[in-house]
Amino acid sequence: MSKTQLELMMPIPVRRALRKLGQDIRDARLRRRIPTAVMAERASISRTTLNKIEKGDPGVSLGNYANVLFVLGMAERLGELADVKTDTVGLELEEERLPQRIRKPRRPGQKGKV
Repeated sequence: MSKTQLELMMPIPVRRALRKLGQDIRDARLRRRIPTAVMAERASISRTTLNKIEKGDPGVSLGNYANVLFVLGMAERLGELADVKTDTVGLELEEERLPQRIRKPRRPGQKGKV
């Protein structure tokens, strides 16, 4: 799948979030005055991959984003992205007492089969 196809399939808010993340990573690198070659070496990635990360490319692996954030001293935030304590939708659903299991609905004419 090409990069363009991948981006077109991605929801707009996700694309915006990745672009913002890339820009924020770039800004953090510049504030720390870390050249791209040094940053790429410290993160064990190529300069091309770093360039893609700073543009918010969705084709770059999460592990590479994590390595870059680690070099910047920002990796601890990754563990909070999907933290169950801040999952408002999940917490609301939990309050409604979800069933232990969900069964497939029976089709008309089936007896005793699930």
